[in-house]
Amino acid sequence: MATARGSFWSAEEVEATVNDYLRMLQLELSGQPYNKAAHNRGLQGLLNGRTAAAIELKHQNISAILLELGQTYIPGYKPRSNYQLLLRDVLVDRLRQDVDLDRVALQAVERDAVVPDIGSLKGVLVDAPRSREVRNPSTEPYTSRPPVRRDYLTIEAQNRSLGFAGERFVAEFEARRLHAAGQQALADKVEHVASTQGDGHGYDVLSFEPSGRERFIEVKTTAFGVLTPFYVTRNELRFSEANAGQFVLARVHEFRSAPKLFELKGAINKNLQLDPVSFVARF
Repeated sequence: MATARGSFWSAEEVEATVNDYLRMLQLELSGQPYNKAAHNRGLQGLLNGRTAAAIELKHQNISAILLELGQTYIPGYKPRSNYQLLLRDVLVDRLRQDVDLDRVALQAVERDAVVPDIGSLKGVLVDAPRSREVRNPSTEPYTSRPPVRRDYLTIEAQNRSLGFAGERFVAEFEARRLHAAGQQALADKVEHVASTQGDGHGYDVLSFEPSGRERFIEVKTTAFGVLTPFYVTRNELRFSEANAGQFVLARVHEFRSAPKLFELKGAINKNLQLDPVSFVARF
């Protein structure tokens, strides 16, 4: 019997959909192939007449919840909010219990990385996601985040191999970009500052505009989707404000599968919503 459009999903339907999504996420993190359409068809056989479009939306809702929890998500399911609260509760419960997913996710964020080849400049630089209006976090009421097994994004941010490979990737991209613009002399001067001079400068790569104007590029790399949150330091924030006319944040995403990057030019706090996640405590 077909389910009425817009009707709430039962607990059994939600559990089946969450299980299916997390199975695909486990395969995604393992680098193993899977077929989204086949998974969708399989779910249609288990649910009460739900359409392929309804299942797709539910999977997108799961991506949105995972992002809110600071977890990884499947890039092929663009996050969509306005979800059923039961869906969040079931997902959080599964994340706490799923030992296999935890093991695979931990391996994915800790794995070493190498600099991929740039076969062509085409398709590497993409448009940045549309940012929401910047709001002042201090005006927001406090809401606690449900505890999950592990903060995988923090662990990935501490993966120095991945960070280094992402910086080298951007440096190579910049040199190729300048060479294509007929500026070989500038291309030869592109510098991976984090490697040659060390961290702490507020940026990772020194590059140039074709005019010769310097570009200070801070690189943030993830193996996951374009909307995956990331961390910035106070030093990076201050440097971006002091050098807003030349500062570029390069966000590299899907690094292990099909690396792409987008650029945010100017002060970080003018482009992104910044939420405080930790504080230095002093007497």
